[in-house]
Amino acid sequence: QLQLVESGGGLVRPGGSLRLSCTASGNTRNVYTIGWFRQAPGKEREGLSCRSFFGEWTNTANSVKGRFTISRDMIKNTAYLQMYNMSPEVTAVYYCAAEQPVRPGICTLEADKGRYQYWGQGAQVTVSS
Repeated sequence: QLQLVESGGGLVRPGGSLRLSCTASGNTRNVYTIGWFRQAPGKEREGLSCRSFFGEWTNTANSVKGRFTISRDMIKNTAYLQMYNMSPEVTAVYYCAAEQPVRPGICTLEADKGRYQYWGQGAQVTVSS
Protein backbone atom coordinates (compact mmCIF):
# COMPACT_ATOMS: atom_id res chain seq x y z
CA GLN A 1 0.00 0.00 0.00
CA LEU A 2 0.87 3.65 -0.32
CA GLN A 3 0.31 6.62 1.92
CA LEU A 4 0.16 10.12 0.44
CA VAL A 5 0.70 13.35 2.36
CA GLU A 6 0.03 16.70 0.71
CA SER A 7 1.45 20.10 1.55
CA GLY A 8 1.78 23.55 0.03
CA GLY A 9 -1.80 24.77 -0.06
CA GLY A 10 -2.78 28.25 0.99
CA LEU A 11 -3.90 31.69 -0.11
CA VAL A 12 -2.52 33.32 -3.24
CA ARG A 13 -3.34 36.52 -5.11
CA PRO A 14 -4.74 36.44 -8.64
CA GLY A 15 -1.92 35.99 -11.11
CA GLY A 16 0.29 34.35 -8.53
CA SER A 17 1.86 30.90 -8.43
CA LEU A 18 1.72 28.00 -6.02
CA ARG A 19 3.29 24.55 -5.84
CA LEU A 20 1.64 21.61 -4.15
CA SER A 21 3.66 18.63 -2.95
CA CYS A 22 2.57 15.03 -2.53
CA THR A 23 4.96 12.71 -0.72
CA ALA A 24 4.44 8.96 -0.93
CA SER A 25 5.49 6.35 1.58
CA GLY A 26 4.92 2.65 2.02
CA ASN A 27 5.37 0.39 -1.01
CA THR A 28 7.29 2.93 -3.08
CA ARG A 29 9.59 0.25 -4.50
CA ASN A 30 6.85 -0.71 -6.94
CA VAL A 31 5.98 1.79 -9.66
CA TYR A 32 2.86 3.88 -9.35
CA THR A 33 0.97 6.50 -11.30
CA ILE A 34 0.26 9.91 -9.79
CA GLY A 35 -2.81 11.98 -10.58
CA TRP A 36 -3.92 15.41 -9.42
CA PHE A 37 -7.57 16.31 -8.88
CA ARG A 38 -9.58 19.15 -7.41
CA GLN A 39 -13.05 19.68 -6.04
CA ALA A 40 -14.70 23.07 -5.62
CA PRO A 41 -17.77 23.55 -3.40
CA GLY A 42 -20.88 22.25 -5.11
CA LYS A 43 -18.95 20.76 -8.03
CA GLU A 44 -17.79 17.30 -8.98
CA ARG A 45 -14.24 16.13 -8.54
CA GLU A 46 -12.22 17.14 -11.58
CA GLY A 47 -9.14 15.45 -12.97
CA LEU A 48 -6.30 17.85 -13.74
CA SER A 49 -3.16 15.97 -14.73
CA CYS A 50 -1.50 12.59 -14.34
CA ARG A 51 1.85 11.00 -15.02
CA SER A 52 3.18 7.46 -15.08
CA PHE A 53 6.15 6.62 -12.91
CA PHE A 54 8.76 7.06 -15.64
CA GLY A 55 6.85 9.71 -17.56
CA GLU A 56 6.11 7.67 -20.66
CA TRP A 57 2.38 8.35 -20.25
CA THR A 58 0.98 11.74 -19.32
CA ASN A 59 -2.42 13.36 -19.54
CA THR A 60 -3.52 16.91 -18.78
CA ALA A 61 -6.99 18.41 -18.83
CA ASN A 62 -7.57 21.02 -21.51
CA SER A 63 -8.83 23.45 -18.90
CA VAL A 64 -5.42 23.72 -17.23
CA LYS A 65 -2.97 23.12 -20.09
CA GLY A 66 -0.34 25.81 -20.13
CA ARG A 67 -1.07 26.83 -16.53
CA PHE A 68 -0.50 23.66 -14.48
CA THR A 69 2.60 21.47 -14.64
CA ILE A 70 3.09 18.08 -12.99
CA SER A 71 6.48 16.65 -12.06
CA ARG A 72 8.04 14.00 -9.82
CA ASP A 73 11.19 13.59 -7.78
CA MET A 74 11.73 9.84 -7.69
CA ILE A 75 14.45 10.00 -5.06
CA LYS A 76 12.19 11.89 -2.66
CA ASN A 77 9.05 9.98 -3.70
CA THR A 78 7.38 13.34 -4.13
CA ALA A 79 5.06 14.59 -6.85
CA TYR A 80 4.44 18.26 -7.54
CA LEU A 81 1.68 20.32 -9.07
CA GLN A 82 2.95 23.73 -10.13
CA MET A 83 0.24 26.30 -10.81
CA TYR A 84 0.90 29.54 -12.68
CA ASN A 85 -1.15 32.65 -13.38
CA MET A 86 -3.79 31.58 -10.93
CA SER A 87 -7.30 33.00 -11.03
CA PRO A 88 -10.18 32.81 -8.51
CA GLU A 89 -11.94 30.03 -10.42
CA VAL A 90 -9.19 27.56 -9.51
CA THR A 91 -10.09 27.86 -5.81
CA ALA A 92 -10.74 24.31 -4.61
CA VAL A 93 -9.47 21.46 -2.49
CA TYR A 94 -6.69 19.74 -4.40
CA TYR A 95 -5.93 16.05 -4.06
CA CYS A 96 -3.11 13.84 -5.22
CA ALA A 97 -3.84 10.18 -5.87
CA ALA A 98 -1.86 7.07 -6.74
CA GLU A 99 -2.57 4.04 -8.88
CA GLN A 100 -0.74 0.87 -7.87
CA PRO A 101 -0.32 -1.56 -9.52
CA VAL A 102 -0.28 0.44 -12.72
CA ARG A 103 -2.14 -0.29 -15.92
CA PRO A 104 -0.69 0.13 -19.40
CA GLY A 105 -1.63 3.08 -21.53
CA ILE A 106 -2.28 6.70 -20.79
CA CYS A 107 -3.33 7.54 -17.25
CA THR A 108 -6.93 8.52 -16.65
CA LEU A 109 -8.32 11.83 -15.43
CA GLU A 110 -11.65 10.25 -14.52
CA ALA A 111 -11.55 9.96 -10.75
CA ASP A 112 -14.77 7.93 -10.49
CA LYS A 113 -13.44 4.95 -12.46
CA GLY A 114 -11.63 3.43 -9.49
CA ARG A 115 -8.16 3.57 -11.03
CA TYR A 116 -6.65 5.48 -8.12
CA GLN A 117 -6.68 3.50 -4.91
CA TYR A 118 -4.72 5.86 -2.67
CA TRP A 119 -5.46 9.51 -1.96
CA GLY A 120 -3.88 12.38 -0.12
CA GLN A 121 -5.74 14.26 2.57
CA GLY A 122 -6.44 17.28 0.37
CA ALA A 123 -4.99 20.79 0.30
CA GLN A 124 -7.08 23.94 0.23
CA VAL A 125 -6.04 26.41 -2.45
CA THR A 126 -7.70 29.82 -2.38
CA VAL A 127 -7.12 32.58 -4.93
CA SER A 128 -8.31 35.97 -3.72
CA SER A 129 -7.27 39.59 -3.82
